Amino acid sequence: MEIRALSPEELRIVIDWAADEGWNPGLHDAQSFFSADPEGFLGAFIDGQLVGSISAVCYDDDYAFLGLYLVKPELRGQGIGSQLWAVAMQRVGGRRVGLDGVVDMQSAYARSGFALAYRNIRFGGQVSGVRPVSDAMVVIGSDDLHRVESFDRATFGADRSGFLADWLSQPDGHSWAFVEDDQVRGFGTVRACREGFKVGPLVADSALVAAEIFNALAGSAGNGGAIYLDVPEPNAAALDLARAV
Repeated sequence: MEIRALSPEELRIVIDWAADEGWNPGLHDAQSFFSADPEGFLGAFIDGQLVGSISAVCYDDDYAFLGLYLVKPELRGQGIGSQLWAVAMQRVGGRRVGLDGVVDMQSAYARSGFALAYRNIRFGGQVSGVRPVSDAMVVIGSDDLHRVESFDRATFGADRSGFLADWLSQPDGHSWAFVEDDQVRGFGTVRACREGFKVGPLVADSALVAAEIFNALAGSAGNGGAIYLDVPEPNAAALDLARAV
């Protein structure tokens, strides 16, 4: 078995696998993910055929994130995933590492030294009562990127400017920032997915600003289908917003 970095075309195959698992990826996620760390998406190949994947994206020298951990269903239980995991962990080195883990795999992640930080709760449905967009809201363009990236670094804790530049300008996506006194107080993106739309990220310095951003994003999505939002369970203000809309 060979494990190597995926090409953009191979990454699109993995995104299709993620859709088959019910993860509902965005229509244009592959390119945005690839721009984050082109060497960070690994595939397992047997006789030249892609059979498994994992992402080990290194944002900087301190932080990395794992994801897209998949093996073709008919080949699971044969150690392919374990070998992918070992290579990914070697790649991230001594960095702090985060991951989104399915419930069934949490015990396995714990054996590798990971601790549960929080649960994500997914909300989804049609959004009603969209208001006119606040005067403080601006559509994020190239001239706004540096301010948004600075705000994101302060909240996310790592530099993901390469990823954001692509993510915030996805086709079939809409990105807004709340700007007051020439200062970014929050931003968000809604993007078209295999089913409906997903909001994320949505980052704000107050619940009121978050509500204004979500309102702009929901209005941009229009009547194109359900809108989905993943909310960290400890974030009470975000849970209140999701339940209110």
